[in-house]
Amino acid sequence: MTERPDASLRSVISAVAPGQSVASVNPIERGNRKQTAVVRFADADPIVVQQTPDPSSARVEARLLSAIDERTSVPVARPIDSGDTGDDGWLVTPLLAGDDLHEAFVDLDAATQQAIAGAFGRFLAELHEAFRFDRYGPLTVDDGDLVTEPRPPRSAPIDDEFDLEDGISGCVAATPAEWREWLVTYGRANVARLPSEFDDLRSGLLDVVASLPATTGPTPRLFPWDFRPGNALVADGTVTAVLDWESPLAADPALSVAKAEYLVADWYVSEARADRLRAAFREGYTSVRDSPEIRPAHRVCAIASAAVDSRGVVTNPQYPPVGRAAAVEFHRRALERVL
Repeated sequence: MTERPDASLRSVISAVAPGQSVASVNPIERGNRKQTAVVRFADADPIVVQQTPDPSSARVEARLLSAIDERTSVPVARPIDSGDTGDDGWLVTPLLAGDDLHEAFVDLDAATQQAIAGAFGRFLAELHEAFRFDRYGPLTVDDGDLVTEPRPPRSAPIDDEFDLEDGISGCVAATPAEWREWLVTYGRANVARLPSEFDDLRSGLLDVVASLPATTGPTPRLFPWDFRPGNALVADGTVTAVLDWESPLAADPALSVAKAEYLVADWYVSEARADRLRAAFREGYTSVRDSPEIRPAHRVCAIASAAVDSRGVVTNPQYPPVGRAAAVEFHRRALERVL
């Protein structure tokens, strides 16, 4: 559907494409926390405009996209520009070629699916090699550099000091010495969000999360928490772009691998075929760096965080997406396998 640009969108367009005549504006679904539109011009290449009520989020995503493009082979849309309009932030990128991989994946042959799973594994490993941080938690931009958001010294244990929303999103800074507390709180918060259909599993899931050893954690690495085919484009069997890098975190790389495996290998195909995709994903990852040790607690944290979206709604795997009852059963089976 073509729409007329509102005042804030017109302001962004004027900043990045002054004097250009807008031919069409097409809103697209891309995440729950920002507005995204494809803007086409009469005499210029089309652009994608993302607007968010959190200007710092746009700044971080813009810097991260530029850094990924500079440091890795991961295909991303390098920012054209970013900035603030009033209280909102915005980010503009080129419109890249390719079909929505979320829709296309199930129609690809098995060999191509495995090649794509391997590419996702390789991409994630490259990100882990290229981005390391001093602390776990949300990223920010400081003097042009991506860093973990600073937080004041703590006077209480990490899991007693921040609210449920912080725990769900991992939005609290923690040192590697606080690795266990950070991950346990992240897991507890996401298990707590699971709907009532998971009540009989909840106690066991919390026990698994609490089983993490009290050791100094691994070096924090980039955690692109929504790294999945649903946020990618594909053309001729090749991933042409990975999209949506909003609100990135620094975390234990094992958590990132566990979640990506679930979203790449398990999400679209049968359990038997998922094993082959998982093997391809791991082969891609280990072609770049050694795989981290993935504990059951990592998998509980990963699956629970993927099972419910930012609005508290159960996520729908497969394509076409299954209904709520089948989605609940899908996530339950995954968690039961861990237990």
